[in-house]
Amino acid sequence: MSLNVLHKGTEMKKKLIAAAGVLFIIVSLLAAQEQPRIPSGIAIAFRSGSASGLSEYLNSTVELVLPDKEDFYSKSVAETILKDFFTRYRSREFVIKHQGARGDAQYAIASLETDKGRFRVYFLLKKVDGNPLIHQIRIETDNE
Repeated sequence: MSLNVLHKGTEMKKKLIAAAGVLFIIVSLLAAQEQPRIPSGIAIAFRSGSASGLSEYLNSTVELVLPDKEDFYSKSVAETILKDFFTRYRSREFVIKHQGARGDAQYAIASLETDKGRFRVYFLLKKVDGNPLIHQIRIETDNE
């Protein structure tokens, strides 16, 4: 085998490896773009127990499912109910465990630790005029 043939084989392997690397990067970037992220302000508001911070992300009508309340509420009433919840249960830690998207909706499942126990939090966002707004919040006692 001549050195010229070996050199061409090595060059071909390098080109294939480079092409595979570029393809991997492109696929990774596209996958990251497909999964919209939950606005960080929502996690910050839950972590700090700020109903007013959450109200910035509430739709004009919100379905709330809390340990003692369950109904559809206007944004202002929902904010008052969430304020009462955060007054009774002082937030200590909030961690988003899973988030995803389906169609035009985003969702997240999180863990909320309060001074009186743990809760599982689920919220659903849909875009309204291009902005993701919360349409549903479920806060349930976490029995784990």
